[in-house]
Amino acid sequence: MELQVIWFVLWAVLWAVYFMLDGFVLGAGMLQAVVGKTDAERRVVINTLGPVWDGNEVWLITAGGATFAAFPTTYALMFSYLYTALLLLLFSLIVRGVAFEFRGKLDGPGWKAGWDRAIQVTGFLPALLFGVAFGNIFEGLPMTVDGYQGTFFGLLNPYALLTGVLFVVLFLQHGALYLSVKTAGAMADRSAKTANALWPAVFFVAAGFLVYTPFATNLLGNFLSVPALFAAPLLAVLSLVAVRVFSAKGKPFHAFFASCATILLVVGTGVIGLFPNLIPSSIDPAASLTIYNSSSSQYTLRIMTVVAFIFVPIVIAYKIWVYRIFRERVTVEQVTGDPSAY
Repeated sequence: MELQVIWFVLWAVLWAVYFMLDGFVLGAGMLQAVVGKTDAERRVVINTLGPVWDGNEVWLITAGGATFAAFPTTYALMFSYLYTALLLLLFSLIVRGVAFEFRGKLDGPGWKAGWDRAIQVTGFLPALLFGVAFGNIFEGLPMTVDGYQGTFFGLLNPYALLTGVLFVVLFLQHGALYLSVKTAGAMADRSAKTANALWPAVFFVAAGFLVYTPFATNLLGNFLSVPALFAAPLLAVLSLVAVRVFSAKGKPFHAFFASCATILLVVGTGVIGLFPNLIPSSIDPAASLTIYNSSSSQYTLRIMTVVAFIFVPIVIAYKIWVYRIFRERVTVEQVTGDPSAY
């Protein structure tokens, strides 16, 4: 297998795993005021995320680093063409981390309410922006050999906004299921009910996305060339249905893992259709950025491949260990009785 193909697969896996992991953090942040009715319950929401959220960001940094090292031209032009959107995304992620740490520094209700709103907004905005960004990548950017021909507001086209809404509702459901697993009592019940209430919205937005995609993008071409690839979107639909089935049976762990599979498969479906492009051009196919015309040298890719196959399994093992250590449910009693809690 060509090194460019290997790194395209790794690039896709890094983004998919990031969305799977940080998706529930973003979703839980958006739902903080819905699931947490009191100050103590809102602290519980934060404490379910506190031990893991920053580790999840490592996957985003790694995905960006992999893009920079393996496909530097794509990295440079992507951060140039999508500069405003990516800057908003960066500020949102910074504010979210600050909000987690600063909320409990003072006891004033106005202070806590302000940081709570920051957590909720910075859960919504990155989810929307990631969806809009990937929607534009799937659709193709207006690029020529002379550069980007579009504007910031041109990125807010119907297909990109629909992809953004899909990311938001997927992450909302994912976050609700995570909280149903990580909290107890009334909060767990409230989280499970919220996930059930969100499922129809996820289903209809996902159905609209699937129907609209062949008309707005060229993603269908790879699937028609290799019909076996249709297994990815089919499994995505089945995993989404499994979320509903497991939720109805009162199996939150199973429903959450089905939601993880849904996010991985949705991202995987889009990336499969994208190959071998990284950023296709919507107006001049010759200006598209592919894994071949934007990759690093073979020597660089060989070194990176060796490093990746050594250290990625270590990172995965570490993440499994962290989630095992913090696997217990978080309760109001634990948070209010522990001075080290958020």
